[in-house]
Amino acid sequence: MRQVQFEYREDTIKRELKKIAQWSKKSMVSKIVFDIYTTLIDGEKVKSITTVIDDMLPGAIYRGCTTNGNIVHGNLSVDSTSIICTIFEYPDTKVDVRQYKFDPTTEKSVLKDLKAYVAENQWVKAIEMLVTIRGMSMTEFCDDLSELPEHIKIYGGGALSADLNNNTACVFSSKGDFSDESLVCLFLGGSDFDIITTHITGWKPLGRELHVTKADGRLLQELDGKPAYDTYYHFLKIKNDEHFFENTLEFPFLYRHNGLDILRAPTACTPEGSLLMTADMKENVSARIAYGDPRTILDSIKKSCVELKKFQPESIHIYSCAARRTFWGKEIYKETQPMQSMAQTSGFYTSGEFLRTGKYVDLHNVTLVVGAMREGTPNEHKSTEYEFEREEITGNVSMINRLASFIEAATEELEIMAITDGLTGLYNRKEIQRRISEDMVNHPDSVALIMIDADNFKKINDVHGHNVGDEVLKGLSRSISHELSASGADADAGRWGGEEFMIRVVGCKRDAVAELAEKIRISFANTEFAEAGHQTISLGIAYAKHNETVDALCVRVDDALYEAKHTGKNRVCICE
Repeated sequence: MRQVQFEYREDTIKRELKKIAQWSKKSMVSKIVFDIYTTLIDGEKVKSITTVIDDMLPGAIYRGCTTNGNIVHGNLSVDSTSIICTIFEYPDTKVDVRQYKFDPTTEKSVLKDLKAYVAENQWVKAIEMLVTIRGMSMTEFCDDLSELPEHIKIYGGGALSADLNNNTACVFSSKGDFSDESLVCLFLGGSDFDIITTHITGWKPLGRELHVTKADGRLLQELDGKPAYDTYYHFLKIKNDEHFFENTLEFPFLYRHNGLDILRAPTACTPEGSLLMTADMKENVSARIAYGDPRTILDSIKKSCVELKKFQPESIHIYSCAARRTFWGKEIYKETQPMQSMAQTSGFYTSGEFLRTGKYVDLHNVTLVVGAMREGTPNEHKSTEYEFEREEITGNVSMINRLASFIEAATEELEIMAITDGLTGLYNRKEIQRRISEDMVNHPDSVALIMIDADNFKKINDVHGHNVGDEVLKGLSRSISHELSASGADADAGRWGGEEFMIRVVGCKRDAVAELAEKIRISFANTEFAEAGHQTISLGIAYAKHNETVDALCVRVDDALYEAKHTGKNRVCICE
């Protein structure tokens, strides 16, 4: 496999193609494939290029699309149109291309044809796609593609334009016209052809979880019961105007889908505040806004390069989201140039990235998808290794990195504050109730509750003041935390209210729970306070019964505590 990459010039293209034609006559050539990427929505210019290819290299396959930027030799090209010529040399390598009219009415017929094609051509190992996707939900199509034989790699990118706010994007091929409603599939395979695929994100969740409370297909209507757009305005002050897509592109939603963390960016916003997505987001799933973390991105690139080096590719195709180009700015080479050290690297900046992982095909956003291929066995090729040094993060990316780190740390602190009692440092009532409810669903027959009440606490406040009372409660929380930690049990404690505390214990034998309660009682009784002296606590225990509700269990543990308080205090009582 050989590759020639060059920028289109009207006065030099024939010279470049002549070199390729002369070389191919002297060497063994199986197939010649041209990838043509352009930032211009100009069908006539594309036609002038493909006509010259047809005239000088009849039989060559070509395909291409409009882009938000072209990647040549592992770097962002400064020119509008780039041409990559891949020459396959092994006789058994097979390559073919098909172009389909693609819109919601043709999805099923396209899949039917793809199924028939791969059934008739068992040599197919990969399908590389170029597609126009703006304005469509790709969920059903990706689900349908997942029905193709699992060994076939499926990857590719969505066409885009240089202007992110321009919805027009086009694809073309040697089997079809320059079209804004098309899918181009390049089929690759043969016994001497091999390929691996992977993807890189580096975007991390920011802020709290948001729950999809209303959605209809690709229309994301509500998050946490409010218009979905409110999230972008509230947290990022992004307006619902003609620049909405451009401004939100770097801040996609992150959620779990088909076993993967998927990034999903909205393409537009309705006047009512619903977000138009490129794929469906179902109700009742959780999502978080995400941000780019340069360190995470670079670490992922390093790990991918290690795997690429083992594979020893001859050609690498990159499909990278336009958001990544916006994010890195002039430093975009940092995530693409390392690939070039492994093999000739080319690609473009997309409106969405497709990749099969295991069985499932997913549409990604804000993601870098890699397809690395070779002919022959690994030991026939040698690839250099990129010298990774500690990359300095500068300019806007540096500022984003620092701000994001600050926000991440602040968010973590806020999340802790939201579930923690400010005085004692234990969980607050809402959080300990949530954990008990979760346990009763997941471990209904192995839950025990220990309820604690400080004895004579009103007298402490009346005699010594509330500050001394607070010190007693903090001392009690320390005794509880110490004994829970020492026990090694699956247990948490929370302040139930006032001087009452609740402990949830899961998976412990009854004797162990009773022993834990007794140790807490003794530990606190042995604690001496500077002004309040020694104090005591009463404790109640209840073990969950089969099919018991949370409320019923809490009533029984409260009854056990009541018995301890009214039979002498400073003791443990169990409700059987």
